[in-house]
Amino acid sequence: MISQNAIETLRKTEIGAQGLFIDGVQVEATSGASLPVTSPIDGRPFASIADGNAADIDRAVKSARKAFEKDEGSRDTPALRKKVLTKFAELVEKHADELAVLGVRDNGTEIGMAYKAEPLSAAGTIRYYAEAIDKVYGEIAPTAENVLGLIHKEPLGVVGVIVPWNFPLMIGAWKIAPALAAGNCVVVKPPEIASLTLLRLAELASEAGLPAGVLNVVTGLGAVTGEALGLHMDVDAIAFTGSGPVGRRLLEYSARSNLKRVFLELGGKSPNIVFADAPDLKQAAVVSANGIFRNSGQVCVAGSRLLVQASVYDRFMDELLQATMRLKVGDPLDLANDVGAVSSAEQLDKNLGFVARATEEGARLVTGGQRMLTETGGSYMAPTIFENVMQDMQLAREEVFGPVLGVMRFETEEEAVRLANSTVYGLASAVWTANLSTAHRMVRAINAGVVHVNTYGGADITVPLGGVKQSGFGRDKSLHALEKYLELKTAWIAL
Repeated sequence: MISQNAIETLRKTEIGAQGLFIDGVQVEATSGASLPVTSPIDGRPFASIADGNAADIDRAVKSARKAFEKDEGSRDTPALRKKVLTKFAELVEKHADELAVLGVRDNGTEIGMAYKAEPLSAAGTIRYYAEAIDKVYGEIAPTAENVLGLIHKEPLGVVGVIVPWNFPLMIGAWKIAPALAAGNCVVVKPPEIASLTLLRLAELASEAGLPAGVLNVVTGLGAVTGEALGLHMDVDAIAFTGSGPVGRRLLEYSARSNLKRVFLELGGKSPNIVFADAPDLKQAAVVSANGIFRNSGQVCVAGSRLLVQASVYDRFMDELLQATMRLKVGDPLDLANDVGAVSSAEQLDKNLGFVARATEEGARLVTGGQRMLTETGGSYMAPTIFENVMQDMQLAREEVFGPVLGVMRFETEEEAVRLANSTVYGLASAVWTANLSTAHRMVRAINAGVVHVNTYGGADITVPLGGVKQSGFGRDKSLHALEKYLELKTAWIAL
């Protein structure tokens, strides 16, 4: 684990102006323009990134296409790709302290979470796909004796990757690593408010031996660079994690351009269901509080809807409130703090808007609901709990992406299922029960890509993550993620 002394040293590191990473080097944006990087820790700018545009996306895509057609890291043997990616993972791990602090300065995630969830997770993901890729085989079809049917697995070509600002390294690695392992070349569009770690990641990839053009990073506004990537005629696929409205636009861009594949992992309004027979109500309360309030609620799978069975409602709410009050909000680069900053002043304003609307609609504020630590200049919000939340309220239907929890009570298992499934989302969920039969029934009944039982979060790289309904249809993580980045080709040979 990183030490506080190391954090304080890295906190003072000068970052300066960052360019785009195209064809193996940092270059200026075509326009020469830049965007300030403001830290949510104190509201002060501490760096700048290049403000890329459509011309810069085109430069990056051409670099990726050239590298792919030269077989630079694309059709090399899986063993060679494995060697480079393994070195890449080692370098990410070696620079974990630097990457973690850089990311926290950029997006405000508390360092205790960021260190594990960002560089260490990214290194593990890259290593996982490095180890996996030389175990992927083609197939031989069961044909007549005079025919040989072969099914080849080939890389798609150029893959565009668009990632969100909450965990750019972790989520970026979920997409970049399998795409590279499969032999593709990649153009990454990072979030404009959290680009620094992905730029550094590209430099480490180059240092590991990844050829120029195989991994490119173009920073800039999403409305400009994201659109250009989505509309580009020479991009074969887009892998995206983010909001539903942007996901819809990417599908439109695909239809308007070359019908590129689009893989979407979108938002959630995940139900966290506590039955009266939960094995440990206190532990369930602690985990539930962490499941919504860590990283200031800025987690796609956050358990933002808490459903508690009526017979234990009061007991559980007491435990939940105690667990919430123990969480210390503050400087995310202080290891003593449990919750860091909201990613930006704009996101904080949006969160507070949800609080105001919930109050107007009749929900009861139990705790929180206000901005904190205004004297720092940063963006901090108190963990917030509402009860008496009804299903028709905005708080029960829309993703906040902030530290705001809506609580409902239920009487029966059937009512819990109805409430759990009564949103347009279906990303994650949880069930707390000591009854194995109840757990199995709920796993089947809940419409979600992930169902936790007696826990919330923690699923590692070995299992897929993705949703149903308007939470999208992309799947990151596990061996299944490789399927997105591979094309099937049939060879039908007369003997």
